[in-house]
Amino acid sequence: MHIGGIFGSAALALVVGFTPTAHAATEPTVGAREAYVVDSAGTIHFSKRESRRVPVASLVKIMTAYVVLREAGLSDTVTITAADVRHATSNGATTAGLRKGERLTVRDLLYGLMLPSGADAASALARKYGPGNAAFVAKMNAAAKSLGLSDTRYTNADGLPTPKGGGYSTAVDQARLTQKAMENTTFSAVVGSKVKKVAKSGLHRAHTWKNTNKLLQTGDDVLGVKTGYTDAAGYCLVFAGDRGGKRVVGVLLGDQDARRFTTAEKLLDYAGSQIENG
Repeated sequence: MHIGGIFGSAALALVVGFTPTAHAATEPTVGAREAYVVDSAGTIHFSKRESRRVPVASLVKIMTAYVVLREAGLSDTVTITAADVRHATSNGATTAGLRKGERLTVRDLLYGLMLPSGADAASALARKYGPGNAAFVAKMNAAAKSLGLSDTRYTNADGLPTPKGGGYSTAVDQARLTQKAMENTTFSAVVGSKVKKVAKSGLHRAHTWKNTNKLLQTGDDVLGVKTGYTDAAGYCLVFAGDRGGKRVVGVLLGDQDARRFTTAEKLLDYAGSQIENG
């Protein structure tokens, strides 16, 4: 006679002394060159060359936003210059489609910085709140030091390659920075937005910015955060999500384009499984 069929799993456990247990998910295969996943309790769920210093492309803009949020008022207005526009177009960088003479609030420029990853928005914000790029980069590096990011060095506000090179970070430093940045409700609202529409006004034309983070379109309980790409850095992604009552932050560096999003989703679910299984 099949005991479980008559009494159910609870009775089966009493009869044969068996305690049913949930099974943790299998650790995903991660093809990124560097990776790191940690939760808000400090538990590390995945690590791979997490302390290796490498270029991180537009993930640099996480620190740009962090510094701007410390320096600026959200309702401050910034006038876009020809140099801001030229900085993005001449370097073949992603842009927010800004034009000379437009005046946008800091709040709107943060969306232009983080969703389409606008190098023009980065230039305008650094110029305003350095003031100037060199002074702004100094503030970025000072903030990194204050946060204990000992393996991070910034050379610009957008992550574009520089002739002399020298900018770098690590997967673990980017995770720590993101954990801190996500404490700011404006930052978390910006990076968690799929699209931002800015209506035309007398100060600027209309803008529609779509988030380059495809994980927001497919993943469950995903909170952002930022994509990046250069030839040297490869495809990068910082991601975050709530799992099992904890906030999980992950970093993938040197990955492939589409793969980084599917890998991130698997890592979020894997971390959630580990959290739920204690």
